[in-house]
Amino acid sequence: MSKEIQNAAPIGRLYAFLLVFLLSSVALIARAVNLQVTETEFLQGQGEARFMRELEVPTRRGNIVDRSGEPLAVSTPVDSVWVNPGEFLEAPENIAPLAAVLKSDAEEMERHLNQRSGKGFVWLRRRLHPDVAAAIEALDLPGVYLQKEYRRFYPAGEVAAHIIGFTNIDDVGQEGLELTYNDWLQGKPGLMRVIKDRLGRTVEHSEVLREAEHGHDLSLTIDRRLQYLAYRELKQTVLKHGASSGSVVLLDIATGEILAMVNQPSYNPNQPSSDSEGLRNRAVTDVFEPGSVMKTFSIAAALEAGIVTPTTPVDTTPGTISVSGHTISDHQNYGLIDVTGIITKSSNVGATKLALQLEPEQLWSVYDRFGFGEVTGSGFPGESAGVLRNYRHWRRVEQATLSYGYGVSVTVLQLAEAFAAIADEGRLRRPSLVQGASNPAVSIMDPKYAHEVAAMLETVTGERGTGKAARVGNYRVSGKTGTSRKASAAGYASRYVATFAGFAPSTNPRLVAIVTVNDPSAGEYYGGLVAAPLFSTVMGGALRLLNIAPDNYTEVVAQSPAPDPTPIGDIDGGAD
Repeated sequence: MSKEIQNAAPIGRLYAFLLVFLLSSVALIARAVNLQVTETEFLQGQGEARFMRELEVPTRRGNIVDRSGEPLAVSTPVDSVWVNPGEFLEAPENIAPLAAVLKSDAEEMERHLNQRSGKGFVWLRRRLHPDVAAAIEALDLPGVYLQKEYRRFYPAGEVAAHIIGFTNIDDVGQEGLELTYNDWLQGKPGLMRVIKDRLGRTVEHSEVLREAEHGHDLSLTIDRRLQYLAYRELKQTVLKHGASSGSVVLLDIATGEILAMVNQPSYNPNQPSSDSEGLRNRAVTDVFEPGSVMKTFSIAAALEAGIVTPTTPVDTTPGTISVSGHTISDHQNYGLIDVTGIITKSSNVGATKLALQLEPEQLWSVYDRFGFGEVTGSGFPGESAGVLRNYRHWRRVEQATLSYGYGVSVTVLQLAEAFAAIADEGRLRRPSLVQGASNPAVSIMDPKYAHEVAAMLETVTGERGTGKAARVGNYRVSGKTGTSRKASAAGYASRYVATFAGFAPSTNPRLVAIVTVNDPSAGEYYGGLVAAPLFSTVMGGALRLLNIAPDNYTEVVAQSPAPDPTPIGDIDGGAD
């Protein structure tokens, strides 16, 4: 009996062991089924959360190029550095070497990251220099990662800054055409799912969730050669005359395309500052009273009304005229001159007498048709419409001063548009900055009157005109000088805007150029002394760079001596 009991004990233990083994196997199988079936999504999610990442694929912003394809704004791939504060701060000794590479203060970096320790992503530095990125990669620090981005670069620098503008740290346009065409240029980033190791390095590309769409390129009407020419000459003129600012616009008459647009002061778009004075594109945002340049259009109104012809005599004796108790004067008594002489000599008295013979609506209509008082439609952000009051509100003295450029405010681009219409037989085209823009011509004046005005403007650069310094060797030039006083809270101050507006060659006009110089302070301030020489240099260089045939074969015109000072009237600054 005892023997049977002894034999039963091992068998019981065996059965117990088999039962435990069976139960364990069932438990394991049940757990496996649970993991493989019931909790599959949960476990997969946990694994992906640790190793799977959705990575944004940066996209290249579209290039901006000039009319010949020369780059004005390009995007290049660079690295940016970010950290996971919780992971990085586990080894505080790594802060100092990283701060040294970034040339940052280690204590400030530690304080910055500790304040954000609950976050999983903190930028340290965007758009690194390649050498700095390589040094960070060589450190191989846990919790420190590099991410590809694109950095905007502007090869023309300050020369084209006011046209192109710049982007912010996130590559979003902030000024200029970068802002206007941001949606076209920006593109859409892609999205990719990747597997990363514990150090954050990508070890496998799992799938593409969204393809990256690069931004579209933008081709401008600007000619980079002419842009450099105009900018260089404007900067020299502003420095020479101690001026506060200036602008130049060069326009293709046949197409309305803007070939150059420059301003001073400028800025470096590769390192933009918050200086609002330097950021403004003054050629389209700033308005000024143009002075005697507007006689071009008041004389055009008189011709169109049929009250005069270019040879109609006008008595300007004794060189002054009183209108509503205000005295308007010329530089001297020009006596009996014809209508052409009013342009040639820039007579305030003559322009006033003609303007007062017109109905207010007749003068306003011409100014309005030539685009004054409304934006040009160039599409540039912040463009000003200028100021042209409705004729119903004009006083008699205002009608008089409007004839020689006071009481109306314009932009440099508006003047370029208007003078191009005079040069193109009375056809107005809206200025354009982007190639391929629809830009039809609209007839706004009988070609006969436009021809007559253009012929009068050529006398301004003749021996007896106020704009002799605007001549260009081997070319005939038409244009008009302007010198206007600046308005202030106390009235018109002793601060001036010197202007020259013109086109060439006179026999077959191809280019219009408008130049303005604000606050010249080195002694000279008349348009014929300050702005006309700048016009000559810019226009002459442009005609030759574009291989436009000369139209003055009879003589080579050398740089003429500056003209005699021209008048500033007793009211609102007068003419020049």
